[in-house]
Amino acid sequence: MDKTTKAVLKLIGIVAVAIVALIILFSSFYTIKEQEQAVVTTFGVPNTVSEPGLHLKIPFVQKVEKVNTTIKGFAIGYDETTSISKEDESLMITSDYNFVNVDFYVEYKVSDPVKALYASEEPVKILKNVAQACIRSTVGQHPVDSVITTGKNEIQAEIKERIIAELTKQDIGIQLVNITIQDAEPPTTEVMEAFKAVETAKQGKETAINNANKYRNEKLPNAEAQIDKILKEAEATKEARINEAEGQAARFNALYDEYIKYPLITKQRMYYETMEELLPDLKLIIDSSDGSIEKWLPLDALESDSPAASLAPVMQ
Repeated sequence: MDKTTKAVLKLIGIVAVAIVALIILFSSFYTIKEQEQAVVTTFGVPNTVSEPGLHLKIPFVQKVEKVNTTIKGFAIGYDETTSISKEDESLMITSDYNFVNVDFYVEYKVSDPVKALYASEEPVKILKNVAQACIRSTVGQHPVDSVITTGKNEIQAEIKERIIAELTKQDIGIQLVNITIQDAEPPTTEVMEAFKAVETAKQGKETAINNANKYRNEKLPNAEAQIDKILKEAEATKEARINEAEGQAARFNALYDEYIKYPLITKQRMYYETMEELLPDLKLIIDSSDGSIEKWLPLDALESDSPAASLAPVMQ
């Protein structure tokens, strides 16, 4: 072997060593970003490295896999890129046996990088299956009106609680951050129109109730005032009647006391007082036994100023 060949082989050896050295050097370090964590596996034993920055590892012995720990999400019931509905995911049946299309958006993040990498092959797919199962089970326990209108917040909270409980059992290193209902509507145009009519009727109902309450509030004070007036008048009448009755009773008792003392005089006085009350309103004609008029007494004229008031009884 000549000198030239030896020099070439030596140069190749130096270059190879340099390359190997560079490979070892570059494979001995790795960098972790702020929103990342690393799982370093040494002879099959994984460990988590969460501190960001430059880190050292043993080449060819330790293996590093980086895990993104930012919040991610996926849609259920529609395509995120085209917003086209996926009825196989969105179409559900409610507790009152109505069909409804409901779209959800699920937000999650990695809570345990080691389990996220090694506890299951596809943790995100498992999360989606768990979410779909919990969604259908929860929606199936609510009426369609609640799903479409007033019960969305309650349904979201129930679904979130169920998913969290199931993920705790699965323990796949994935954490649910939030789940929201993006849209909920009947599956056909006819049904949608029917629901709009129902909503319009509900609004009309509320309007009628508000108008009725307004009318009641306007009329109630007047009615209460009338009631108060009637009660006061009744009370006044009651008091007047009681006072009158008590006065008559007192008068009767006083008269009775006088009657006990002077029976004859009291009888005469009572007779005169009674006649004084009755005679001014009487017209009296006294006839004889044969039918001819003996007396005519114009009693109604006694209280007037006419000449007839001074006439004495006429004898025939």
